[in-house]
Amino acid sequence: MKILIRVSEILLGIIFLGAGLNGYVVLFGYEEIIPTSPAAMEFFNEPYLLAMEKGVEIIAGFMLLIRRFVPLAIILLASLVANILAFHIFVDSELLPLAIVVTLLEGVLVWGYWEHFRGLFASKPTIR
Repeated sequence: MKILIRVSEILLGIIFLGAGLNGYVVLFGYEEIIPTSPAAMEFFNEPYLLAMEKGVEIIAGFMLLIRRFVPLAIILLASLVANILAFHIFVDSELLPLAIVVTLLEGVLVWGYWEHFRGLFASKPTIR
């Protein structure tokens, strides 16, 4: 089971670190290294949106690869993964298989680190 979680950390880390770096290549005016969805790039009319999202992807991907602050990385990526999946379901289905793989990898990590997230779902949390 630990092997599945570690493989998921590595794969998700590589995917997001690569996607983040690829986004910064585009931000600096160069041709993308890894092809991306043209429809997705249309959403980034303002450079700061691209910089912010890709910055989060780089930081979280790096945290997964070095296995530091992994639950934080999972939380940082959760909303991005949900948006990636929704985008590829409703707007551009060309990369839907990759979006499904990313969602499954995120799910494996949430499941593997569930003890770290248990308190987030407390209906009446206590204060120390």
